[in-house]
Amino acid sequence: MSRLTDYGTGVLAYLAAADEAPHSASQVAEQTGLPAATVSKILKLLTRGGLVTSHRGALGGYLLARPANEITAAEVIDALEGPLALTECSVEPGSCELEASCLVGNAWQRINLAIRRALEEISLAELANMQAGYRPRVDLRTIVASPGRTARLERG
Repeated sequence: MSRLTDYGTGVLAYLAAADEAPHSASQVAEQTGLPAATVSKILKLLTRGGLVTSHRGALGGYLLARPANEITAAEVIDALEGPLALTECSVEPGSCELEASCLVGNAWQRINLAIRRALEEISLAELANMQAGYRPRVDLRTIVASPGRTARLERG
């Protein structure tokens, strides 16, 4: 997983914990401590992935497309990283040119499937630690502490 997925999960956790009014990208950036350009990129990916909806206009912004307990960790990874694949042959049968002669590909496919199933059992609500009504303030500033790292994120 990339750092973008870590940040994207934090953005989703913020939206899950926030009130039901739409939040602008700048509000999300301010509240999570992430650079605005990074948050915009994440929100676009999450919108394309069907996890977030965007509303235009003065009262517009971003909202979760579904309740946090209906969004899975697998969907978050798919939206931000693409399909989960530990190896090239893990994506789908026939995707690797060595598959016919490979002695370990079947095992990797089974491992990938097991991981996918586990990720499908974890909801965004669980990721955001919201199960018992606990709604943390997401502050990713501790992750983005290095000015050099922040500058690289802003360039995308």
